[in-house]
Amino acid sequence: MSEAFEIRLFHPDDIKQVVLINQQSLPENYPEQFFLGLHYHAPQAFFVASVDDRVVGYIMCRIERGISGFGRLPTKKGHIVSVAVLNDRRNHGIGTALIAAAMEGMIDYGASEFFLEVRKTNEAAIAIYEKLGFRVKRVLRGYYRDGEDAYLMAKKLYESQEDDEPDA
Repeated sequence: MSEAFEIRLFHPDDIKQVVLINQQSLPENYPEQFFLGLHYHAPQAFFVASVDDRVVGYIMCRIERGISGFGRLPTKKGHIVSVAVLNDRRNHGIGTALIAAAMEGMIDYGASEFFLEVRKTNEAAIAIYEKLGFRVKRVLRGYYRDGEDAYLMAKKLYESQEDDEPDA
């Protein structure tokens, strides 16, 4: 049985733990100011997961304005910038819970669709995103600093049948 975890809003006091999780879990690392800047602009879309008051995961997002990835209308989009869970806490539903909480937070800012970039080789994350309704829209060649390709994945808040096919 897995330990109970709590999903809560990020607080600036969490920054050291969040940066450490980022460094231990992902090849893309960000300075503290990047995290704090995203929190400043969208505090209701930045969450942490904790077990026994120890932060074990985070998700940070931003709200962007632009043309819908599903049509030509201007819209607000929620961009999942980074999500990470410590290796020893994976496969317990924490990442899924963080994504769900962040999407609710982004909806509060008016987002009607969501997108993210994910390494093509990150099959575990891709499976979670697909389970949550994200679909591959296209391949971003050489997206990461090490040259690896990424998938651009997107999800509309309210899906319709014609949106089911990706624009790959």
